Amino acid sequence: MKPAALSMLGALALLVISSAVNAARADDVAVPSPTPAPTRESAATLVVYNNANPFSVTLAAYYATRRGIPLDHLVGLDCPLTEEITRAQYDDTIAEPLRRIFSERGWWHVPADPGQPVSDNQIRFVALIRGIPLRIASVLNYPGDRSDEKVPALNTNAAAVDSELATLGVRTRKISGPVKNWYYRSFTPFMDTPLAPIMLVCRLDAPTVATVQNMIDGAIAAERGGLDGFAYVDMRGITSGPMVEGDQWLAGAAETLRRYGMPVVSDTLPALFPADFPMDHAAIYLGWYSGTIEGPMARDDFRFVPGAIAVHIHSFSATTLRDAGAGWAGPLLAHGAAATLGNVYEPYLALTTHLDVFADRLRNGFNFAESAYAAEPVLSWMTTFVGDPLYRPFRDGDQPAPESGVRPGIEYAAYREGTRAWYEKGRAEGEKQLTASARELHSGIVWEGLGLLQWSIPDGDAAVASFGQAQRCYGTTEDGLRAVLEQVEILKAENKMDQARALAGKVLRRYGAFHGTALLRGIIGLPAPGETGR
Repeated sequence: MKPAALSMLGALALLVISSAVNAARADDVAVPSPTPAPTRESAATLVVYNNANPFSVTLAAYYATRRGIPLDHLVGLDCPLTEEITRAQYDDTIAEPLRRIFSERGWWHVPADPGQPVSDNQIRFVALIRGIPLRIASVLNYPGDRSDEKVPALNTNAAAVDSELATLGVRTRKISGPVKNWYYRSFTPFMDTPLAPIMLVCRLDAPTVATVQNMIDGAIAAERGGLDGFAYVDMRGITSGPMVEGDQWLAGAAETLRRYGMPVVSDTLPALFPADFPMDHAAIYLGWYSGTIEGPMARDDFRFVPGAIAVHIHSFSATTLRDAGAGWAGPLLAHGAAATLGNVYEPYLALTTHLDVFADRLRNGFNFAESAYAAEPVLSWMTTFVGDPLYRPFRDGDQPAPESGVRPGIEYAAYREGTRAWYEKGRAEGEKQLTASARELHSGIVWEGLGLLQWSIPDGDAAVASFGQAQRCYGTTEDGLRAVLEQVEILKAENKMDQARALAGKVLRRYGAFHGTALLRGIIGLPAPGETGR
């Protein structure tokens, strides 16, 4: 690119940033701190916004400024404001304008043969900003398309905008059915791959502008301070049949997170976590299969920790992102998650994101976009990845060292060290280290985490004892009540109902109206206060 062109682009981008920051001040969107120096990844990131939406411009500027993305990598499109668009609108207002810009700015090389994909693509990550359409509706007989899928259900050219844009450089008119994802199950940073024809496309989108800003801020805060908290994994207890694969993914994700030192609360019952369950300190949530958000996360008072990643598998979990009460993706973000993923139309289970691979890549230090796309077998299909593509919650597979004297960061760090000993040196050494840390720190977190490890073996007696220690450290809090619930569930599972009832009766007299008291009564068959038992 010629220097004069660069200068003009820089001036235009500065004007965009300036106007967006002024708009941010006017609309109570915080002005970002000074721009950090570009990184290798941010220098390869494109930010796409909708010219017709002033807030889209504002958020694009905010994100680029916080991530140190080059100013000439902000691109505004004149596209519809609706979440759903036609195939013609996608081609005319999104795909073709972007192809033109990529060529004009020398970001990729386009072979003379129209059947060949692009090469030498300088853009590896794309962030679509709220205001860019979400999904492309199916259409019959679209020019150039051909339906040659052997499975009739896959003969559709509907798609998520993100997933379709990921194949922008493939240069094919064949749009019906999915396209193989060449990055699937890769363990190589995307910047180091030769996969020029595809890009990793995510979106910063949510029910409100403020929520999108919180997603950006939460991701950056978690990178700096560590994504500490609990993982809640909600399986269905499926052991056979066509849907067993989903439970296998979740079980694999739970084991990955457990091995990397995060306390994992698993539920293997057919129903979701009950609404009254005290799901506190939620840093990771993975579950399935309900059409609309329910359980603890549907409560008005529920909040994820900053930077949390939350995913619920459902065929239409992300049909809209602009309604805080519809589906799962939008509501999870509205309750504080920094990143999620979901489906805009029916994807079929095998072609959705494999959450065991997703969790593994995250915990091995890959960024959100890499982890998501490494877990997705196909492109030009139905999944949208919602969050900062560059968000790296577990840099190099580990956490930043906690600040001196800051709790609970020290407790989570101690738990990670003890868990590492558990898996590398054996249970006895792990228990020794975890017990010593729990006593020294008087830590309910470490005791509860130890109990969760013991129950995963499973060793019910040891787990009940550790949860009892956790409850004493937590005191009369919702965390303490969760530890009691865990004990009672184990006792019930082991047919020790007399002990379960005795424990529940003892603690119910001491706890107030916390989340979990009604659940505890239900587990042991006690009527609610004021009700008459049978």
